[in-house]
Amino acid sequence: MRIPPEKNKLMFSLLVEGRVEDYNAERAKGFEPDFENMNLRGLDLKNANLNGVNLKGAIIGYSDLRGLDLRACDMEGASIKMAKISGVFFPENLAPDEILMSIQYGTRLRTLKKN
Repeated sequence: MRIPPEKNKLMFSLLVEGRVEDYNAERAKGFEPDFENMNLRGLDLKNANLNGVNLKGAIIGYSDLRGLDLRACDMEGASIKMAKISGVFFPENLAPDEILMSIQYGTRLRTLKKN
């Protein structure tokens, strides 16, 4: 469900404020936020439902992503420098080298093109 900008801003604010349970409750209502080019740096996201969320170009460095399923996320151009990624499922179109370079150096993730 496409959500209005004010609802998207509310859901982003819930994550920034550390109110992951409230954010997940909004997701359970069918709202799918769009965090394209957003700054999620340093947030504890390990229990957030980010399944299918657009993370294209997002700054997710220094965040706690442990245990998340990001397989349905668009992460083209996102940066995950120094993020905690233990147990994360990344999209299939991200090569392990891309993930490693982004973790170590903050490079933007480049996705593999489908044939």
